[in-house]
Amino acid sequence: MSALPPTSTRSGFVAIAGRPNVGKSTLVNAMVGRKIAIVSDKPQTTRRAIRGVATHGDTQLVLVDLPGVQRPRDTLTERMQHRVEQELRDSDAVLMVVNAVDGIGPGDRFIAAALRGAKLPVVLAVNKIDRADRAKTVAALDGAAALEIADEIFPISAQTGEGVVALLEHLRALAPEGPFHFSPEESSDQSEHVLLAELVREQVLRRTRQEVPHAVEVVVDDIEQQREDLVRVRALMWVETESQKGILIGAGGKMIKAIGTKARKELEREMGTHVHLDLSVRVRRGWRGDDRLLDRLGID
Repeated sequence: MSALPPTSTRSGFVAIAGRPNVGKSTLVNAMVGRKIAIVSDKPQTTRRAIRGVATHGDTQLVLVDLPGVQRPRDTLTERMQHRVEQELRDSDAVLMVVNAVDGIGPGDRFIAAALRGAKLPVVLAVNKIDRADRAKTVAALDGAAALEIADEIFPISAQTGEGVVALLEHLRALAPEGPFHFSPEESSDQSEHVLLAELVREQVLRRTRQEVPHAVEVVVDDIEQQREDLVRVRALMWVETESQKGILIGAGGKMIKAIGTKARKELEREMGTHVHLDLSVRVRRGWRGDDRLLDRLGID
């Protein structure tokens, strides 16, 4: 009996670029098939380049959910922008996401200009078509075409899944031949500590306003298996001022209790067991400009 020919595989890195709050994280979660990136309507939700792994048959896509492309304002956003530029250099293709509800604006044109210099295949997705009427969707598609950076434009809804399968199939076709970078069973490169910390920060983002969401970072200090069906997670929330600490704690501790209750449910869903969540708040003035702390937090 003659030997079967070796099976070739394809594997590629796809950088997902776009303005803050166009739905990149929701789209990565939809393409991976599970939640690996937190979702919020606040800008700067994504601070690290999160890699989601979508493996189907002989093709693996490593989806890099970039921080929202923006002009740097402090050390934190400078690092976020540097990470965007680095990931673009290391990717095989770029998926640019725009918002059908808002249409094409100066921020989209700024990103498109940056992508022209990347010399990579670019695919455009017009997201949130479930929230836009036909006229807005058509206008967004026309505006996306006018950017003149992509041959293929996909109207999609990351929230409902409409159009996502066709987009994935197109991205798979762009992947070069090569070995898988991750095991087919993996869905992300995030450590458990980082993922759990992000799930806590997601609840902070959903409950606070103005400057507070941007001034908060969460670190998981310890994960302890206390018994077979119970894990204890200790998490620390960094803020920059005493007033922000007061907002996070709330009158009579109501805010931190609400954050902890919802975050615990998200942690239990992720870990598949009961969780005892210990939350505390600490002030560290100017942490967003502290290189040593940003290094510790893994924000390159």
